Amino acid sequence: MNPTTPDGRYFVVKGQLWRCANPSLNDDVRQRLVNDLMAARREVKAAKASGDVQQMKEARAGVHTAKVALGERGPVWWNDGSPDFNRYQVSNTPYADWYLNLRH
Repeated sequence: MNPTTPDGRYFVVKGQLWRCANPSLNDDVRQRLVNDLMAARREVKAAKASGDVQQMKEARAGVHTAKVALGERGPVWWNDGSPDFNRYQVSNTPYADWYLNLRH
């Protein structure tokens, strides 16, 4: 299981922070958006298999749109002014000590 930062904003994969979905989304909305994301990822897979550049561009745009709607990309979903560390190495962020302490 990938650890989640104490503030619930990120989870860590191979030492890198990835933004979590917005926890204020209601369950129905979140599920619809996850379904959209999974469909878009299947479209990416199909586009890779077909080699169609335009299809790939559209499929990747669908993934991006779903991730923005979930709060995993685009504007942050918190409002306390904290910066976004999405896709940063955890060791280069304020979460470094927290992460280091997890591994001991």
